[in-house]
Amino acid sequence: MIPDLKKNTEARMKKSIEAFKGDLAKVRTGRAHTGMLDHVSVDYYGAPTLISQVAKITLLDARTIAVTPFEKKMIQPVEKAIRDADLGLNPSTQGDTIRVPMPMLTEERRKELAKVVHKEAEAARVAVRNLRRDANNSLKEALKKKEVSENDERRAQDDVQKLTDRSIAEIDRLLKEKEAELMAV
Repeated sequence: MIPDLKKNTEARMKKSIEAFKGDLAKVRTGRAHTGMLDHVSVDYYGAPTLISQVAKITLLDARTIAVTPFEKKMIQPVEKAIRDADLGLNPSTQGDTIRVPMPMLTEERRKELAKVVHKEAEAARVAVRNLRRDANNSLKEALKKKEVSENDERRAQDDVQKLTDRSIAEIDRLLKEKEAELMAV
């Protein structure tokens, strides 16, 4: 029972960290990267479809993303979807390719993004702590039902705490990396 609980808790903490990484990827820095458009969907014959499924997304240079729709008539809908995605991007069409230049980040905008990243990190930490609480409650419940001994329960709580500490340290490391990336000019 205890090994399953630890394994389950560890897996769920890893999922929280992965979700945090996904949230960090959405926060843009001054550099262009194709992942910025991953969650943007376009109306493709009446069905919302991710841009990556209707167009090839590449980098032209460090500040420009190129989007080349597979079908010529999808150029306008893709350009509109990028503009309407609330990413602060202003795409322009050149032939069969849509160029998406990355605007320079001002110091004020960098600080705002750093605050957003801090909020995301705190949300991830809270999620990890909630998982710790759930695991500890399960252990206490098992102790009440006499399924585990007090020593086993105490050891398992220590192990869950170590998992929590490692997960929070990983979140803090990712936060520091993203902050450094944001503040780099």
